[in-house]
Amino acid sequence: MADKKQNRRNNRNDDDFNPRFRKMRKKVCPLCADKDLELDYKNAEQLRKFINDKGKILPRRATGACAKHQRDITLAVKRARHIAVLPYTQN
Repeated sequence: MADKKQNRRNNRNDDDFNPRFRKMRKKVCPLCADKDLELDYKNAEQLRKFINDKGKILPRRATGACAKHQRDITLAVKRARHIAVLPYTQN
């Protein structure tokens, strides 16, 4: 009886298995992965991948960028906004 209860509770027989908290695969930084890709604040199409539809800069967990490149992305987006290549907000 206890054996059946154990199997029902835990299908994989792992003590820490919980289907709601599956391990997510770690994202690879797009700028580290492609060495030829260089971030340019004048290239609006390239920077649009790193901002959402409202014009906000996406966080690292969404972009998958490493800390160094996330800082570069932020700086490039802010520079592009300043010279009016990208808008500050979207309507």
